[in-house]
Amino acid sequence: MLDILDIGASGLLAQRIRLDTIAGNIANINTTRDAAGKANPYRRRFVLFAPGQTTDNGAPGVHVQSIGIDQSALVRRYEPGHPDADAQGYVSYPNIDMAIEYVNALEASRAYDANVTMMDTTKAMFNSSLRLLA
Repeated sequence: MLDILDIGASGLLAQRIRLDTIAGNIANINTTRDAAGKANPYRRRFVLFAPGQTTDNGAPGVHVQSIGIDQSALVRRYEPGHPDADAQGYVSYPNIDMAIEYVNALEASRAYDANVTMMDTTKAMFNSSLRLLA
């Protein structure tokens, strides 16, 4: 009977991780160097979900299977004065599209809200059942 709350909680956790990943993409939209200081543009991250829960794959719910790295082409801009420009004057920027990240963030936010609503409704049903028994 409490599995329904576990399903909602797993959805909340999964969508939170997805939102954190999207926030990381947006924060690094202009990052052209890696942590070591080398000209290596940030690559977009995305979350892959899998059914089940991390503690027990047979349990209902969802979990983050992995966080992948998008290998699509980097954005090249002609900026000959930039310190990371190549011999032709082009700078490689991350493969992040702000419109796509915005839509993904809206979707994740709505999914998070839906899980909260489902959990609130479940709690209300439990309370109603307990009042009937009393």
